[in-house]
Amino acid sequence: MASGDLAVFTGNEEDLPEGSVVTNSGRLSVAENFVEPSAAAHPFTPVQLTRLDEALYLASRETGLRFALYLGDLGADARATAVDLHGRVDDHEDAVLVAVSPEQRLLEIVTGAEAKVRLPDRGAKLALMSMVASFKEGDLFGGILSGLRMLADQAGSRP
Repeated sequence: MASGDLAVFTGNEEDLPEGSVVTNSGRLSVAENFVEPSAAAHPFTPVQLTRLDEALYLASRETGLRFALYLGDLGADARATAVDLHGRVDDHEDAVLVAVSPEQRLLEIVTGAEAKVRLPDRGAKLALMSMVASFKEGDLFGGILSGLRMLADQAGSRP
């Protein structure tokens, strides 16, 4: 899972732990529970991963909600798995989880009770339909990126 936490790095980049990078804005992006996949199995370039991290951070900052992304197998009961993953997100009542399983061709958006007030099902469904359209064209990265932007727009600014 990824989320848009803010951490500014002031040290030496060579001393960063594996899975960490300093973005162009000076923000520290850290992969939690980092597992090195084989190159053939990884769907995103390092630049795309950085852009996804920035999109999560900006959506979270602008809306006051906590956006998270899961990419991987969702199992036999995709909705139950997505709800379980959402429950693991810090402050999950204010969280929005986008769970994508490309191999299964599944997409789930889960909102916490507080997030649902600002992001109703209709708004989430519009973002979902947009993402599915991009996925059908083979654009996983673009679909996720535009979906996050749409979800943030639907939720509106931080109250």
